[in-house]
Amino acid sequence: MRNFWQKLKRVKLNDIFQIWKLLASILPALFYRCFNKNLWIVCEDAMEARDNGYWFFKYLREKHPEQSCVYAIKKKSVDYQKVAKLGRTVEYGSLAHWIFYLASSKKISSQKAGNPNAAIFYFLEVYGLLHDKRIFLQHGITINDSRWLYYSATKMTGFICGAYPEYQYILDKFGYPPKKVYYTGFCRFDGLHNFQRDQKLILIMPTWREWIADEDDRLIEYEGTKEIPETNYFRHWNSFLKDEKLEILAEKYSVRFVFFPHRNMQKYMEYFPECKKYMTIVGSKDWDIQELLKKASLMITDYSSVFFDFVYMKKPVIFYQFDYKNFRKGQYGEGYFSYQKNPFGDRETRQEEIFNLIEKYIKKDFSVTNAYLQAHKEYFRLYDTNNCERIYRVINYI
Repeated sequence: MRNFWQKLKRVKLNDIFQIWKLLASILPALFYRCFNKNLWIVCEDAMEARDNGYWFFKYLREKHPEQSCVYAIKKKSVDYQKVAKLGRTVEYGSLAHWIFYLASSKKISSQKAGNPNAAIFYFLEVYGLLHDKRIFLQHGITINDSRWLYYSATKMTGFICGAYPEYQYILDKFGYPPKKVYYTGFCRFDGLHNFQRDQKLILIMPTWREWIADEDDRLIEYEGTKEIPETNYFRHWNSFLKDEKLEILAEKYSVRFVFFPHRNMQKYMEYFPECKKYMTIVGSKDWDIQELLKKASLMITDYSSVFFDFVYMKKPVIFYQFDYKNFRKGQYGEGYFSYQKNPFGDRETRQEEIFNLIEKYIKKDFSVTNAYLQAHKEYFRLYDTNNCERIYRVINYI
């Protein structure tokens, strides 16, 4: 009951206004369902088609064109034309989206919500007012104790896992019935087997900070300021990006760096330094993340689970974690994965040590250890290009 009231407090005026779309879509959805009982609706974030949702939709259109399906995305998205060429799309958040969502037999998304309005559908779906089949493709491999993904908070019909230890952890910790959690690999992993690596490209890709992106009361608690450029996140990353040691490494080894902040932090792009001849600062409109991941030879991140895509391709990772305690306290609790003791990369809290690690990996031609490769076999017991196919079979079974 306490969680109910906490969620109710987050309902905004605009969410209440959206109720008219719910009421207006019920009868058309019921009518549509009479003629099409097996519509699947697929999506990611409203503005994207480049993650597990896109890869699954692409697979459906190419391998199972007989399956009725629609992809929800904003028409102003840079990815719209790419997905529209594959099959039917609907404007994300429109009345048509509401109708198709209610009419669909399977709701498939890389986002926890994946619906026209997260607040309204949370109460409908989690509290049993709407009995539907929702399949969570995930946006990234779950490595933390993410309570918002517990079964009690989602009531998901299917939870897709990308790594075997993750699968075990979700089963043991998150409260899902065994037949609702599946280890299949991620859809997007199908595209991570054939790639051309650029030996001179190093990718810097930190995740977000919830309290900064939301600009809530925790800013003072964790950062000691309400001024976004003065937060630990921006002070540390700007100091890192401006450090002359990066330029020295670039000139000495002819490498270049690409800085790609998490999409939730890209609204603050103005606070990052200007590009230099050896450093490019980009966002979602400039690059498809997967293409960057495939090209880069080394990743520097803090806590982003996207490092597992890098590990999947057997490339090294450096973890720069200057605010570990606050991240654990304010965003995600520790799960099964230990940054301090992991075989996939080095972890440091001091800026100067990161430059030493970068040079170490450059000198090693970005190679990985035998321990890394052994751990890779354990994490990715399914290592092939059949991930979408396995997920398709799971969704058909559900």
